[in-house]
Amino acid sequence: MPRPIWSGSVSFGLVNVPVKLYSAVSRKSVSFNQIDSRTGSRIKYQKISAADGTEVPSEAIVKGYELPSGQYVLIDDVELSTLDPEANRSIDIEEFVNLSDIDPIFYDAAYYVAPDKATTKPYALLARAMEDTGKVGVARFVMRSKQYLCAIRPKDGKLLLSTMVYADEVNSSAEIKEYEAVEAAELNDRELAMAKQLVESLSTDFEPGRFEDTHRQKVLDLIERKADGETGLVAVPEVETTDKVVDLMAALEASVAAAKEARKRHPAAGGADAEEDAEPAKKPARKRKAS
Repeated sequence: MPRPIWSGSVSFGLVNVPVKLYSAVSRKSVSFNQIDSRTGSRIKYQKISAADGTEVPSEAIVKGYELPSGQYVLIDDVELSTLDPEANRSIDIEEFVNLSDIDPIFYDAAYYVAPDKATTKPYALLARAMEDTGKVGVARFVMRSKQYLCAIRPKDGKLLLSTMVYADEVNSSAEIKEYEAVEAAELNDRELAMAKQLVESLSTDFEPGRFEDTHRQKVLDLIERKADGETGLVAVPEVETTDKVVDLMAALEASVAAAKEARKRHPAAGGADAEEDAEPAKKPARKRKAS
């Protein structure tokens, strides 16, 4: 059974609902240690002074913030601890907003918000009220000496919490010069219609279980084979490159045709819809200059 990582209450107005937070995501990755290939032993790291090359003991190490001049302002842990936010064990909802008003770029880590056994009714009432009104609570709370901005949203009668980044942590898209060309691009109606048709041809219900981390599985398979004594080099696939100019309309038409053919073969494909949508693709495409 999972263990809660935080306990406290959700507060809005004069109402307090005791809750617990559980991690909603368990990130999976393959971790490696650095090994000396000559001896098979692990590599150790030493903290070395840049002034004289000697090893520095842990008790002599403090935090330093580098100024533009290259000098450092030294700060110790005691000084930082006096600035820690007060851990009041409360998730304080400051306002309710529409879910669509929050750009997903602001979301960070996700948690399940579970009720205390003795107060399930107020929890269910809050979740139902938020679900019926389509609202999300924007709140702040403190966990492990750090203050977080978060969004609390309802889902199937339950509450979920997502920590959020602050506005000044989001990089502005105005700094990406390539977007200037996108804004200046001219689109004709036929290209746009064909692109929309391609999007519709590839549209389906989202099923998270259909997507797997194939790279991680390949790495684990390689580790298992080598642990069993398999030797030899893995062939590195060649990356195909092309300087060929693509005919945009021809590529769109071919993509739409391929997507519709794939839908016909799929067990869940809507046969009638697929047949009807396939009609425009039967018209022969005239030759066009490369765009």
